[in-house]
Amino acid sequence: MSRSETPIDVRHTHSTADGQSAPARRLFRPRALPTLAALAAIAVCVAAGTWQRERFHAKEALRAQFDAAAQAEPIALASLAADGDWAALRYLPVAVTGEYVASRQILIDNRVHAGRAGYDVVTPLVLGDGRVVLVDRGWTAQLASRSQLPDAPPPAGMVSVRGRIALPPVYFELRREQPAGVVWQNLDPARYAAATGLRVLPVIVEATAAPAPDDGLIREWPVPDFGAERHRIYMFQWYAFAMVAAALWLWFHRPRRAPYDGG
Repeated sequence: MSRSETPIDVRHTHSTADGQSAPARRLFRPRALPTLAALAAIAVCVAAGTWQRERFHAKEALRAQFDAAAQAEPIALASLAADGDWAALRYLPVAVTGEYVASRQILIDNRVHAGRAGYDVVTPLVLGDGRVVLVDRGWTAQLASRSQLPDAPPPAGMVSVRGRIALPPVYFELRREQPAGVVWQNLDPARYAAATGLRVLPVIVEATAAPAPDDGLIREWPVPDFGAERHRIYMFQWYAFAMVAAALWLWFHRPRRAPYDGG
C-alpha cells in the first residue's frame, strides 16, 4: 500500500461477501449496581402505588356506606349485639331509649363550630337492658372564661334519642394519661369505661334530633372528608415514579456502538 492510499477504519464497518458495507454491532451491557438500584426504586414505587390504590377503594367503600346509611330507616340500638361488627354499622341511623346519667357527663374540649371554640357534650345513656352508650348530644360554645364551664344538663327520666352510630376517632398523644374531671381532650369509650366503671358500648351515638324541650345544643354534624380522591392522585403519582425509573434505566442502558471484531 502506498503512502497516498487512505486506510479503512475496520472498527466501524466491514465488507460483506457482496462487497456492501455492514453497520457496526450494538452491545447491550446493563451494569449491576444501577440495575439493582432501578429495580429497588421500581419495586418501592409500585408497592406504594398499590397501597394507595387499596386505600382509595377502602375510602370509596366508606363513602358508599355513608350514602346508603343516609337513606336507611332508624333501627333500635337495643336490638344490636354488643359484640357485633360495629364498623359495618357506622353512620347507621338508630333510635335509642334509656335514661341519662347526668353525674357522668363530660365535655370534649377544642371543638369548633362556625369559627367559635366550644365543647361537645357527651352523656352516658343507660338502655333498658342495662347496657350503656355514650351519646354526643351536640355542641355548645365556650364561655368568656375557660374557668367557667357551660351548663348543659341532660333531660331527666326516660328519653328517646334519634342519632347515628359513630366510631371513636383515632388520635395521637405523646403521653397517655388517664383523664380526670369533666373536661376531656378526646372521646374514647374504652378509656371512659376504665375511668367511670361503666360498661359502655364501643361506639358513640351522635344525636341528630333535639329533645323536647330543646336543650339549645347544636347538632350540625359535618359530612366526613373521606379523602378518596387524594389517595387516587397519590396512586397515579407513585406508578408514574415507577415508570420514570424504568425509562431512565432504559435510556442509560441503551445499546452502544461497538467496534467490529473482524468475525
